[in-house]
Amino acid sequence: MTINSELLRGAADVEVTDRGVRPHRLPAWVRQQFPDGQLLSMESQPSGVRVVFRTSARRVELVTHATRIAYLGADRPRGRIDVYADGELVLRDVLDGGDRITVDLTTGQTAVEPGEPHTTTVALPGEPRRIEIWLPHNEAVELIELLADAPIEPDGTALPRWVHHGSSISHGSNAVAPSEIWPAVAARRAGVELRNLGLGGSALVDPFLARVIRDAPADFISVKLGINVVNHDAMRLRAFVPAVHGFLDTIRDGHPNTPLVLISPIFCGIHEDTPGPGSIDPASIGTGQVRFTATGNPADIAQGRLTLEVIRRELRSLAERRSGDKQLHFLEGLMLYGPDDAAALPLPDDLHPGPEAHRLIGDRFADYAFTGSGPFAG
Repeated sequence: MTINSELLRGAADVEVTDRGVRPHRLPAWVRQQFPDGQLLSMESQPSGVRVVFRTSARRVELVTHATRIAYLGADRPRGRIDVYADGELVLRDVLDGGDRITVDLTTGQTAVEPGEPHTTTVALPGEPRRIEIWLPHNEAVELIELLADAPIEPDGTALPRWVHHGSSISHGSNAVAPSEIWPAVAARRAGVELRNLGLGGSALVDPFLARVIRDAPADFISVKLGINVVNHDAMRLRAFVPAVHGFLDTIRDGHPNTPLVLISPIFCGIHEDTPGPGSIDPASIGTGQVRFTATGNPADIAQGRLTLEVIRRELRSLAERRSGDKQLHFLEGLMLYGPDDAAALPLPDDLHPGPEAHRLIGDRFADYAFTGSGPFAG
């Protein structure tokens, strides 16, 4: 059967292609209004998107065609598909085939190598099960066909809806599997419906993202801002603070009373007290592990250039000045991953957390937000 929006969770819409359908995490109007190459590449990677249905089948097959970006001289693991049956992981399938776009980091040249579709085959007990297939967080996919030896029905389970926006860290960079990116870890623990708007390199306080969140059904909202503004060197202090106020105001236009958590950046040593722009460390190209570095001058902080320390201070102050909003909560990012965590679980590329750190951040966020008297509890 062809996959339609009834079977998809966490996507804004689907695009019909020659092969099947491609899920998008941002609606078509955003893609038309701002067709930025980085943004389009990231939103087409279905981080947090799931195919969800009920079946009594013994065998289910999902046929997909992936498109991935590979960098010469840097190892990047293939995407995976995670399959859960009634909440239990039953298969983690590593993709093969698909189209490969190779990028030469030294010249910027690209080359496209076409490949074949991939089939994920799941063995099940033949009893009624709720099946949840997490699509790869780090490769774009076209969904060609869903096959089963028993009827497939849409799942009508109504779960609380959590909308989260953040950077490549929320997108899942350096996580090993789509259900182990930190927002997925937290969502699965809490038993909520995740819509992940973590977009690599694209958490830049963009007004259109605030409009997307404003218009999205949501019982809980979280927004994690800062690292991309620094490593793009996108704003100075004077522009950043009003932009965040405007971002939150737009969300509140559609969700005046929804619990909203504003999260400051996690620890990242290269940008703690050094402004951007960030850059790939040239010495790391060809070593198999690309690393990032900060190229700004700390002396420019006095002129309003941003670091993570400055952004944390300003977001904390901003939240205090919005204290009349009783449903706005501020979470210090260092509570999710701080200097001690960086010593124990270093950032593999000096920018993004590794697999263990993703699980740590997800567990800590779930403990903070969804338990006890947390802002999303109950």
